[in-house]
Amino acid sequence: MDNKYWDSVATERVALCDDGKYRWRYDVNLFKDLDIYWLIWKVMFFSLAAIFAIGIISDIVRWGFDSVTNLKNYRVFLYITLGMTVISALSYFIYAAIMGKYYCIVFEMDEHGVNHRQTDVQAKKAKKIAAATTLAGAASGSLSTMSAGLGASRTEMYTEFSKVKKVKPYRRKKLIKVNEILNHNRVYAHPEDFEFVYNFIVSHCENLK
Repeated sequence: MDNKYWDSVATERVALCDDGKYRWRYDVNLFKDLDIYWLIWKVMFFSLAAIFAIGIISDIVRWGFDSVTNLKNYRVFLYITLGMTVISALSYFIYAAIMGKYYCIVFEMDEHGVNHRQTDVQAKKAKKIAAATTLAGAASGSLSTMSAGLGASRTEMYTEFSKVKKVKPYRRKKLIKVNEILNHNRVYAHPEDFEFVYNFIVSHCENLK
């Protein structure tokens, strides 16, 4: 489904299509809404933290606890985290500029689940950027950069309502977080459609906690 479909059918409102699915498009302003940046940062941070934790535990098992050495390791981790934050911020804003400052999403929803997908044009750009980022990370030996590239290569996410454990609305951000145990989807809706989308999702998730 390309942008011409949305120009002629429904650019800002939820549309019930002939196949029984609700569809709508939402464009996230990447310069104003930094949730996506923080999501990327968290992926990189926890990947880096896991590597450091494994290394520290391994050293303690082999050589015993050394407070001086561990303090040095913590300082190194802090410096790397600060550097990662600066680099990831620069990379994010470059990404936003390449994308034309918007993250354009097409949502498809029926009684079984909801699908979150970048528009075709943006998905192609995102995959090229992700491939370049992954290769750069591999060449430099940076696992955090590689993980960010691999994460960015995902341009579509489907959530099955029967597996959803929690639904959290953020009306000010026009965002609904639809969470399975390991799969967290982000559903955006315009203010005039927010309650309809939220109530539809909640009413079809039978296993909410």
